Amino acid sequence: MDMPAPKRRPTNGQLALARRIKSGESLAMPKAATLDASIYIDDARFCRERETLFESMPVLVAPSALLPEPNSAATHDDYGVPLLLTRDKGGKLRIFLNICRHRGTRLLDAEEVVKAPRIVCPYHAWTYAPDGALAGLPRPEAFEGVDRCDLALIEMPSAEAGGMIWAGLDRQKDYDFSLVTGPLRQDFEALGFADMHLYRRRTHKVEGNWKLIMDAFLESYHVQRLHQNSIARFFGDGEGAGDQIGPHQRSLVTRKAEGEEFDLEDWDVLRRLGTFTYQMLPASVIICSPDYVNVMTIMPQTVRETLVEDFMLIPEPPATDKAEDHWARSWALLDGQVFGKEDFGACRLGQKGLDSGEVGTIVLGGLEQGVKRFHDEVDRQIGA
Repeated sequence: MDMPAPKRRPTNGQLALARRIKSGESLAMPKAATLDASIYIDDARFCRERETLFESMPVLVAPSALLPEPNSAATHDDYGVPLLLTRDKGGKLRIFLNICRHRGTRLLDAEEVVKAPRIVCPYHAWTYAPDGALAGLPRPEAFEGVDRCDLALIEMPSAEAGGMIWAGLDRQKDYDFSLVTGPLRQDFEALGFADMHLYRRRTHKVEGNWKLIMDAFLESYHVQRLHQNSIARFFGDGEGAGDQIGPHQRSLVTRKAEGEEFDLEDWDVLRRLGTFTYQMLPASVIICSPDYVNVMTIMPQTVRETLVEDFMLIPEPPATDKAEDHWARSWALLDGQVFGKEDFGACRLGQKGLDSGEVGTIVLGGLEQGVKRFHDEVDRQIGA
């Protein structure tokens, strides 16, 4: 007889944010702060950020739901390194350079996930198993004296924890995955990310500095203004609480006029009445709506251009036309309207204004202190 799965519970950190909101502690208003506007337009600083943050810290690549099945593979190029994500026949996730060890050809060239027990190079048909081993090659007698073990795919530092896939972009460096496999994993397991289904994903090109995009998800002051025609009706005006997990931020925003009804011990109620958001260095955001989750990886290309991949996770694949219609409308609202038009549109406009050179100082009010904490942490990381 199958035993029922244990009921999920919030972590102590998640509960602490809810308690702060219920007690009214989160309503205390810090003083205004400022930022130097040059941080969004300076090319030399951008290069330091790429080297110090994106090449030296683990980056979030995708949710585990991208590769739910064994013997599958996917490519990822948007961090500037040709990555190959694979899940072997035993279910282990690995990340390799997407490069054939024979002549350096791009090994897998596909936009969608590929399901196969072997990955075959399109040039000379060298064949690799999902665990990276060289499984075969045509005319092996022509390579007498070559040890196949020396020609396995080049593996990159990586970790899979809590339903998320992380990578290090420089294989010569040692990466600290302890926060990924520790407190972040615990929070993500409480939210059930590993059991969710990938509904859709889309990559947006945003004409704006990557930090402008992060800023948009570090405060809720803009919700009643920028999102007045989309999601503003669901939320109060900037009401929430936030804290930090190492260099990363975690926040909780309550649904409109319902914060006082929170039963802190009932996780289902807490999820229904509050939205947890994780804003993680160097640049990724996870937004936990009551019945679905958006995972965004933010990948700078130049000082003024950024790619953002949005993954929408839902509890299970749609089983009916009604369910499909529900999720399609949710996807159109969040990815198409709230993120694609409103948040990213504001970032584009912000970049245009900053590029004028007429703004020297950015002013942040008491409801925008998450933005200030983020930039202080970026400064600390790059030694600014």
